[in-house]
Amino acid sequence: MNLPYLSQEKINRFIQAALEEDVGKGDHSSLSCIPSEAENKARLIIKDNGILAGLSLAEMIFHYIDPDLQVKMMKKDGQSVTEGDIGLYVSGRVQSILKAERLVLNCMQRMSGIATYTYFLTQLIAGTKAKLLDTRKTTPNLRMLEKWAVAIGGGVNHRFGLYDMIILKDNHIDFAGGIEKAIQHCKDYLTRHKLTLKIEVETRNLAEVHEVIRVGGVDRIMLDNMPPATMIEAVGIIDRRYETEASGGINESTIREIAETGVDFISVGALTHSIKSLDISLKAMD
Repeated sequence: MNLPYLSQEKINRFIQAALEEDVGKGDHSSLSCIPSEAENKARLIIKDNGILAGLSLAEMIFHYIDPDLQVKMMKKDGQSVTEGDIGLYVSGRVQSILKAERLVLNCMQRMSGIATYTYFLTQLIAGTKAKLLDTRKTTPNLRMLEKWAVAIGGGVNHRFGLYDMIILKDNHIDFAGGIEKAIQHCKDYLTRHKLTLKIEVETRNLAEVHEVIRVGGVDRIMLDNMPPATMIEAVGIIDRRYETEASGGINESTIREIAETGVDFISVGALTHSIKSLDISLKAMD
């Protein structure tokens, strides 16, 4: 999966920071009762139904902690799983396995929960032109993993941060003195700094849609918190001159109707901010 925000360096930095937080000066629980030379095997048990995500990250965590650990994959990221399935086997030094256990589970449980809900919503809008987007409503310092999980679940990543796309939202527009001034300032800024970033503008009503079209020079128009009937009218007014994105409190009970308005994208913050983790355990082999 070719995701521009993923690199081995960034993943290693994440693993290092997470281990510093969890292990600190040492895993005294394991160091105190497990001989350093002891070796054994454990299995990753899936205890829920859903879409698995984070397996490749789990392998990286095991090998970061101990390159001699042997990991045997039984499933793949993005694969549907049911209760009782085995995700992987890991064998080698017991102290290393136990050191990795909680970080592996924390990552995989959350990532799998996100991938599962993402897949569920993508199936609700299947057959329409709309693509499901994530947002910046992510857990601080976990955005990389959470957006990765959205992609595994079949969603599309929106901008990663404030630096890779411009979105003029209601506060930007209000503070700038209106849509026209906000867009013009934005275009001047990009020219001045020789930047080639896409511009999206949030609109709250049809009057603002008309104004964005009049000013022009943008790439996408966001239709925020509009009723489906108004969105249909807005999509007709825009008439494919710009990409369209529906946003604002969209959930599983409303997403299909919104997709059928003809919008190109639907952004759902709940993909990453309101997720039930998948139940997964790592257990020693008998």
